Amino acid sequence: MQGLKVKIWAAMLVLPSSAMAQGTPVTVVAVPQLATPDNVSTPAGDTGLLARYVADVITSDLRSTRELMPIGPENARVYSYPEATAPGFKQWSATGAKALVTGFVQARSDGRITVACYLHDIPGAREIARKGFVVAPAEWRRAAHRCSDAVYERLAGRPGSFDTRIAYVAESGSKNARVKRIALMDSDGTSHRYLTAGDSTVLTPRLTPGGERLAYVSYAGGQPQVHLIDLESNEDRPLLPGNTMSFAPRFSADGKRVLFGMAAGGNVDIYVVNTDGAALQRLTSAPGVDTAPAFSPDGSRIVFESDRSGTEQLYVMNADGTDQRRLTFGGARYASPSWSPDGERIAFTRAAGDGLRIGVITPAGADERILTNGPQDEGPSWAASGRDILFQRSDAGGRTGLAVVSVDGGNPRNIITPQDGSDPDWSTGAK
Repeated sequence: MQGLKVKIWAAMLVLPSSAMAQGTPVTVVAVPQLATPDNVSTPAGDTGLLARYVADVITSDLRSTRELMPIGPENARVYSYPEATAPGFKQWSATGAKALVTGFVQARSDGRITVACYLHDIPGAREIARKGFVVAPAEWRRAAHRCSDAVYERLAGRPGSFDTRIAYVAESGSKNARVKRIALMDSDGTSHRYLTAGDSTVLTPRLTPGGERLAYVSYAGGQPQVHLIDLESNEDRPLLPGNTMSFAPRFSADGKRVLFGMAAGGNVDIYVVNTDGAALQRLTSAPGVDTAPAFSPDGSRIVFESDRSGTEQLYVMNADGTDQRRLTFGGARYASPSWSPDGERIAFTRAAGDGLRIGVITPAGADERILTNGPQDEGPSWAASGRDILFQRSDAGGRTGLAVVSVDGGNPRNIITPQDGSDPDWSTGAK
């Protein structure tokens, strides 16, 4: 166990700077390699090898948080299959860890595998959470992410963001001939794929909370039009019939309705419609441009962007369009609002003389805080935990990429993508 003690002290030296600066309580979690009752070959690898892979993914997931510090699986003791549910707490308490993740990977007669994980309170010598998943061998990584979510939720007290998806616009080519494609990946950057061919301009991909469907804006017909993609069947269709000019889509929390902006009758207003195109309803009618709407998590209110006051500002209204009121008065322009999963904050892009910044504000218009220092940060999207915000960052040369910043502040971390990335969106529920 001495090796594991050394790893704990070494990891303390590389805690996220925001956790150190903000004094975030950090729980040390031991994550040794999972067990397997029998080492059985599967199309994704032997179950013994998958047991190590699952532990590696859990460790990587938890390391990206500010509340948890995982140790292992390298240099950690390899335990037997029975110990997955009955660990030797005295041995693990000697490491200094406060929590322990155990589990197993087991082959099944139907060709699938069982991935089970258990979370233990070491000082209390008790199990505090368990999850089990029966999946195809190729789906072992998703099972690992779901284990990570269970660990994070139990120890941090909020939903995890590991079993989620990120959509964005992948950009390539020269500055004057950019090729833009809708891209999709898991939260850790794996399972990357492209959903559009790049033969027309695309903008603002937006996922349902569960990540099973995506809305985006296509210029295939020469003007912006909202499209929907079913991510299982890959069916791609316009949200509305005809050649309406529509843009800035956003799903409701249940994924059954779509908010969007539409130009009609010489005005740009907010509309809502069912995903099948039925029950279209106009929600705003003020002169000017009303766009970029987003539902509150409970579906009762909508935040949106409007220039009805002369400059772009944020407004809030009831879901039926009543009681419209201005939210921002900060002497700058405000755009691209996004409501946090817990409903307590609204993220936005603030544009002023010093560039674009990501900030947050309460739904009552109080406690405005700027989280990034730009110069070109825009398009915020919340993680399921409500602790992190994904956004687009542009450099002086016009290159775009994705980054994540904590609502507690600190330095943003970059998200690696195969090409330049813009217009990101993060699903807030399991895919």
